[in-house]
Amino acid sequence: MATTLYGIKNCDTIKKARAWLSAQGIAYDFHDYKTEGIDRDRLKEWCDEFGWEVVLNRAGTTFRKLPEADKESLNASKAIKLMLAQPSMIKRPVLDLGDRRLIGFKPDLYAAAFR
Repeated sequence: MATTLYGIKNCDTIKKARAWLSAQGIAYDFHDYKTEGIDRDRLKEWCDEFGWEVVLNRAGTTFRKLPEADKESLNASKAIKLMLAQPSMIKRPVLDLGDRRLIGFKPDLYAAAFR
């Protein structure tokens, strides 16, 4: 399975991750979930693996601008619905290596994953 980087093209963290991968000569596919969306099953897998609390980007402006009613009583089901409706609420990047995934960009973790 090919390495896939999931995120949003204009995100600064995505730009750093893409630059790092390119500098290392690592081939990858890029999936922009703002333009291409994300399927429910894949998002649920990420939430099952990492916990929805890790996958949901509460620090971003999209989440912060939500009505208070949408932020209250969050659980996995509600968080997944919010992220499907507005994929920019998904923490980024998600690097799918086929047998494992990384969420967020930390050069040392990326380097360890490709050793």
